[in-house]
Parts: sequence; structure tokens; C-alpha cells
Amino acid sequence: MFTGIIEAVGTIKSLQITAKGARLTIDAGSLDMSDVKLGDSIATNGICLTVVELSAQSYSVDVSNETLQRTCFGNYQQGQQVNLEKAMLPTTRFGGHMVSGHVDAKTKVISIKNNGNSIEYWLALPKEFAHYVSEKGSITIDGISLTVNALSDNQFRLTIVPHTLEQTIMKHYQVGSEVNLEVDLIARYLERLLTKPSEQAQSGGVTEELLRKSGFM
Repeated sequence: MFTGIIEAVGTIKSLQITAKGARLTIDAGSLDMSDVKLGDSIATNGICLTVVELSAQSYSVDVSNETLQRTCFGNYQQGQQVNLEKAMLPTTRFGGHMVSGHVDAKTKVISIKNNGNSIEYWLALPKEFAHYVSEKGSITIDGISLTVNALSDNQFRLTIVPHTLEQTIMKHYQVGSEVNLEVDLIARYLERLLTKPSEQAQSGGVTEELLRKSGFM
């Protein structure tokens, strides 16, 4: 589990893609690697990946074909920068929102416009995920916990302050840039809860008891 608060920007040192998947090595940049162990998870541009090799300043991960197809990793190249966040601890300050690191879809930047000291990004909203997204709700783009500031049927707007631009790869986005998108985890679980016909039929719908049994109370 992650919070969507980026800890560092890393760089892809090497990328080997085969028919079976891929092996990446990431230069961790300023990320504190002193407590990272083999088997730990690091969100790399929002994708939860397991550390399989480790050095003082870099780590390697294996990427499945499913991940290559579902995310932007299939188009990444050596030297490309990526957002990094280590898995959260029980003592971690929860500054963003609950992020699983399981990317739902790829999407693209439609427009970029200055607005005072901030920058507005409009991104395409894939139709099959539109019902998970709400104005002033949370969304994850390349691992960054962000707020949806405006919404239409097929796109949404993010208003990004200078600090976020400076600490993430968003400053490199251009119109047409492809990014990883993860919808709000709570919205996904609520949908699952509300569409369990067998339990709803037995209980007469979504009841307090059903919410309690499902862990929401």
C-alpha cells in the first residue's frame, strides 16, 4: 500500500524486454535505500513492483507481460525518469490517499495551461473507468495522489502547484504524454459491494449489517 506522496525521482538505468516480460534497473536518485530489502515493494510511476536485486543506489524489478500491456512501461526507455515511493509503514503520515499500485489504465494528457502560479492539465478519462471518478475526489497519475478539480464525460482536470511539479516528473509532461492511471480504491470496493447480487438478494440490499460484514464499519 502507498500514499501517492512521491519520495524521489529515479531514472531507468537499463530495460530489457523479452517475450516473457521485462527486467528493469532503476537508479533510485535521492530515495533513501538504507531500509530497502529484497522482496520489498517500490511504486515506480505508480506501479507496485517487487525488488529482486539491490545495490546501495539502485534496484531491479521483474515486470510481467500483463503489466507491460496495462501500463506505460512497454514504451519506456533507458534514461527515462520515474516517480518513486516506498511502501508505506504503519507509522507513515498519511498525506495522500490509499494507493494500491495496481494501475487500471493508460491515459493521455490532452492540454496544458498556466493558471496563476499553477498549471492545469486536462487528461482523457477512459469510459470504462469514468464512474469511479468524481469532482474533488482522488485519483493517481504515475503514482501521484491528486485531486480531480473538474470533470466531464471523457476528460478531467488536475490543477498542479509548483511544489508537485518540482518533486515529480509532471514537469516533463507534454500534450500527448501517456501516463498511468489508478482510480480511487474506495470507489472500486464500493462498486464491488453494491454489485454482489446474491448477498443483496438475501439481505434486501445494502444494509448496515452488509457494510459491517464487508469491513466498512
